[in-house]
Amino acid sequence: MKKKFTLEIASPCSENFDKMIPNANGSFCNSCMKNVIDLSKKSNAEVAKFIAETKDQNICARLRVTQLDHEFEYSETSKINNLKYAAVAASLLLASNVSGQEKTAVKTEISSPKPSNHLMGKVAYNQTAGHELLITVKGKVLDATTNKPFSRKIYPNLVLRINDSENAFRINSKTGEFSIPVKVLKSSKSLIVTITGDDYYLSKEIPFAIQTVKNNVLVQDIIIGEGELAKVVIAGGLGINYR
Repeated sequence: MKKKFTLEIASPCSENFDKMIPNANGSFCNSCMKNVIDLSKKSNAEVAKFIAETKDQNICARLRVTQLDHEFEYSETSKINNLKYAAVAASLLLASNVSGQEKTAVKTEISSPKPSNHLMGKVAYNQTAGHELLITVKGKVLDATTNKPFSRKIYPNLVLRINDSENAFRINSKTGEFSIPVKVLKSSKSLIVTITGDDYYLSKEIPFAIQTVKNNVLVQDIIIGEGELAKVVIAGGLGINYR
């Protein structure tokens, strides 16, 4: 029998998860003296399995906000069916053992041709690499409402990535300034900007033109509108709403 459910946190907790003490069962919160289970990094299947195993417990958890909109599902099998399946499995195992003792196993050998790892044809090469440039993007991350850097008390530890680069740059909390090396294609029309900071996340496209790059440097402020830098995780007592 399949059970469907959604999750909720009716009263979000304001405690800082990063300051809690990690342990084998989660992170211990000194405020409520409970373990907080981090479900924000688990897949939907892992969350469903966790709920199936702990559905009768009082759980305090940390979730991504998007997980509150998802419908989860797990299979629930009755104890009677479990006993019936176990009995059938035991009978089959017993019959298999008896049959195995009466017959002598016959060894068989199957030969099949080894797959070829060779390809033949005309050699082609990708010219994309020749159009890729390494530039430095400099500027400030600013709040569109105030035209000032974001408050480091509300948005601590803001980190910037551009175009999924390996390099991440911690934004200056006082000035909003950043400087980060980025690989771009000459034909690119936009850059993908990703900003993370503790429980906050933003991903957006900003316009780009190769003509604006001077001496391999692009000066570009990143203006963030109201609500774009959204809270992505929430913690508190976990509620389960069965459908």
